[in-house]
Amino acid sequence: MVRPKYPRARKYTELELDGIKIDYYDAKNKVIHEVKKSDKVEHAHLAQVKYYLYILIKNGIDNPSAILEYPKMKQRQIVEWEESDIAEVEKWKNECSAIFYQDECPPLLKKTICKKCSYFDFCYAGENDINEE
Repeated sequence: MVRPKYPRARKYTELELDGIKIDYYDAKNKVIHEVKKSDKVEHAHLAQVKYYLYILIKNGIDNPSAILEYPKMKQRQIVEWEESDIAEVEKWKNECSAIFYQDECPPLLKKTICKKCSYFDFCYAGENDINEE
């Protein structure tokens, strides 16, 4: 029998809140556990977890933290919320809102990494050739 490297531990539950879905959340210890399949650390991974922490704080959860885990690299990163993070996350939200409320969509960036993105269908709806980079 093959066991997954990171089975869902009993202490972790799935949490949906304000448009986000956290797959592994330890409510008792207020810890998000985010497992990445990637073989490299990316700023986007940290940004995702910081946004999750922001949402938890906005919903009254004090002092949450997160663990970013990279099984392929056998690495783990503890992520703590810092007061300076609120300005950064709100800046990201404002930038996203500015794009959303533009009269026209920004030009499409055709990159191979886009094929793996969960927002792929939003960006490429109606596009004929997505293989250009």
